Amino acid sequence: MLETGIKGEQQVKVIYENSAAAVGSGLLEVFSTPAMIALMEKTASESVQAYLDEGQGTVGTELRIRHLAATPLGMTVRCESELTRVDGRRLIFSVKAYDDAELIGEGEHERFIINNERFMGKAQAKTQA
Repeated sequence: MLETGIKGEQQVKVIYENSAAAVGSGLLEVFSTPAMIALMEKTASESVQAYLDEGQGTVGTELRIRHLAATPLGMTVRCESELTRVDGRRLIFSVKAYDDAELIGEGEHERFIINNERFMGKAQAKTQA
């Protein structure tokens, strides 16, 4: 059963492939904002997956994130999530990211519980239109 307080944690090494220069969000070889957001979404998503019914998943629908500090190649970024609100199928998470030295990002992330098969059916139907 989903209840507030569920926590998640993930980490990733900062390499060229997740840098701003590689993903096109800037020119510098530092951890990119898109990579930080992906890590935050993954952390939140995986933290609640075990509490869902078979055939269910979650999809991200909203982010309110601040990227506070740059992280150079070679460092590790650790993300923490906490489920702070459950409103039916709507889930709200607090997310924070840290590098080896400091807090680098924080904010709020919204996800919705979905039926995976139904969701993919709707998405695939777009190719038939």
